[in-house]
Amino acid sequence: MKKNYDFRKAKRGAVIQPPAGKTRITIRIDDDVLEWFRKQVHDAGGGSYQAMINRALRDHMEREEEPLEDTLRRVLSEVLPGSPAKPHRTKAAKKARRKTSRR
Repeated sequence: MKKNYDFRKAKRGAVIQPPAGKTRITIRIDDDVLEWFRKQVHDAGGGSYQAMINRALRDHMEREEEPLEDTLRRVLSEVLPGSPAKPHRTKAAKKARRKTSRR
């Protein structure tokens, strides 16, 4: 380790830029929600809880009429083999499916 470092040409901010199409943000998520996603990734043997949250949000955006709970259950059953989160259809989901199938 050096005794002195020269920081005259140093730059502030993130050293690694996020990939194109990604934006670094700070959000507040309830502790229990974050812990739940981290546990799902841990139980699956690894992965990225941030990617799982992103996938759940994207799926929910694409299926606006599907309740968030159903979206999360579907994503978890797809992403985590053997997940206890089996698809569960709420009354609202069934009603939304009937409404979209009539179109």
